[in-house]
Amino acid sequence: MIQVHAGAERYRGGDPEAGIETLHAFSFGPHYDPANLRFGALIACNEERLAPGAGFDEHPHRDTEIVTWVVEGELTHRDSTGHETTVRPGDLARLTAAGGVRHVERNDGPGPLRFVQMWLAPTEFGGTPSYDVVRGLADDAPYAVPRAGATLHIRRLAPGESTALPAAPRVYAQVVRGELRLGEDVLAAGDAVRLTEESGVRLRAEGPAECLIWEMGAEPRYA
Repeated sequence: MIQVHAGAERYRGGDPEAGIETLHAFSFGPHYDPANLRFGALIACNEERLAPGAGFDEHPHRDTEIVTWVVEGELTHRDSTGHETTVRPGDLARLTAAGGVRHVERNDGPGPLRFVQMWLAPTEFGGTPSYDVVRGLADDAPYAVPRAGATLHIRRLAPGESTALPAAPRVYAQVVRGELRLGEDVLAAGDAVRLTEESGVRLRAEGPAECLIWEMGAEPRYA
């Protein structure tokens, strides 16, 4: 099964007056859609835009794998385990909330910040929180999130170039930049496609494009 979800249909959240604009791909906070709670291990895929000086004050997480891909600008991260860093375009950050952690995310840079943040449910609960940053993640370099049974692929495509989507039980592809063609559909930045038990599916770039591709198992199994 192949399902295309347009970015324009996402739930708008955040706090625009505070410089925070958010687009939610799944049920989140006050937005509840029982038919769109999650896809495989993926329970949130949020497009965030923060104005200079805006951000999320310290707040808690637990038993969640939080993966962040910065598209534009600089993201400042601080957490209760003592990590403090700046994440820039091309960097990938992962926060394992485990038994509980608190963190702050802000735009302390001079320009606008745009990032995609994805939350995954772990297959085991508790443990010690951890934080990881990969600087300048290479094109199509797989990034495994073992605690969620998922792997992320980054694809940067030249005009006319195509990429095969993994032949996995569940695949979620999010367009970050440019346009990608999927059969007769053209996916623009912000659009996503969800695949269940499909193989031989390819995306072709209409121009320079970038996308995030999650490869996941059939059904999460919890310890």
